[in-house]
Amino acid sequence: MKQRLLLYLATLALLGGCNSADKPREAAQVLAQSWPQIEAAGRGQMVSMVMWQGDPLINRYMTTYVKPEVKRRYNVDLQISAGQGAGLVQTLAAEQAADQPSEADLLWINGETFYQLRQVDALLGPFVDKLPNAHLLDLQNPFINTDFQQPVNGMECPWGNVQFTFIYDSSRVAAPPRSFAELPAFLKAHPGQFTIPNEFTGMTLLKSWMMALSGNPALFRGKFNEALYRKWSGELWRVINENKRYFWKQGQTFPEQLAPLHQLFANGEVAFTFSNNDAEVDNKVNQRVFPASARAYVPAPGTIQNSHYLGIVQHARHPEAALLVVNFLISPEAQLQKMDPNVWGDHTVLKLSTLPAAQRRQFEQLPSRRYAPRREAIQNLALPEPDPEYMTRLFQDFRTQVIEK
Repeated sequence: MKQRLLLYLATLALLGGCNSADKPREAAQVLAQSWPQIEAAGRGQMVSMVMWQGDPLINRYMTTYVKPEVKRRYNVDLQISAGQGAGLVQTLAAEQAADQPSEADLLWINGETFYQLRQVDALLGPFVDKLPNAHLLDLQNPFINTDFQQPVNGMECPWGNVQFTFIYDSSRVAAPPRSFAELPAFLKAHPGQFTIPNEFTGMTLLKSWMMALSGNPALFRGKFNEALYRKWSGELWRVINENKRYFWKQGQTFPEQLAPLHQLFANGEVAFTFSNNDAEVDNKVNQRVFPASARAYVPAPGTIQNSHYLGIVQHARHPEAALLVVNFLISPEAQLQKMDPNVWGDHTVLKLSTLPAAQRRQFEQLPSRRYAPRREAIQNLALPEPDPEYMTRLFQDFRTQVIEK
């Protein structure tokens, strides 16, 4: 597999070298422009955005609000396609190796993907300071200025901030486990009601659980620590395997995506699902996807809070237009719309004290959460993301140590 990939990259490089007229512009050339120059160059262009498309409400926000707005403001045609993770990194790495302009301009990324894209130099150089709306960002907040222990340093622009939650059906579960320590006893008393999705959200659950087992989540700050990981992931696999028979389907199978788990929850087949967005339960109840008895909470000692970001591709065909779109996405208007629980419920990355009083009141007067905890009630239960290597290893080891055992 590795040899085939290297051969493919070499072929792309040869093909790219045959067309010197199609050479991409360097980041320094793009970012040397003033904002009026960027705006003039970006107007009327097309922007290709690659993002996760697994949530209908997020897709609706992008297609019915963002697309028309950037068209109206800048005559920018925003084209959205699905892509994330390793597949996205491989594609951009191949384009980088071939020195070709990219088929993508704008990316929705964070964490492990940010780290990998930095390794192959696939992101446009520090661009956030070029954005007129950047001064509104809450860049003093460590949950916003740091992505999986990586300083953002302007290489990606904060877009939203979320915290992992358990979601349970209160009509079926009177007293959910309020801490990770209580979870094993709960599973034994309520067999078949709980499982772990084998994807990003499930890995966030495993990270939070592993950090809780350590008794000191602060141990996971800084660079990846092999000994620390081995000790506490080993304890995590022990606890899960001892209780696996009490999982859904006796732990013989695990959902490969979050959407099927949400469906199992909606159908009443399990009593728990999860979300990386602390407000998602409200919009799912509002859509009548989840029952009105659904509630979200954060178990002690806490769960991971992180931000997600917008990156611009190093060899983007339309970098100026991408900058216009990013600047709009962090505008108070777009952030307000996105934060409404009836629209998306994604917490803003703006520092509200920087806004004029009238705009600040609009954020403060958004419909309150009815089924999710208010953000101020769970902030003291927020854990910072550990180094990306912890997630990489959990993905690998969950399959070998739990699923395949």
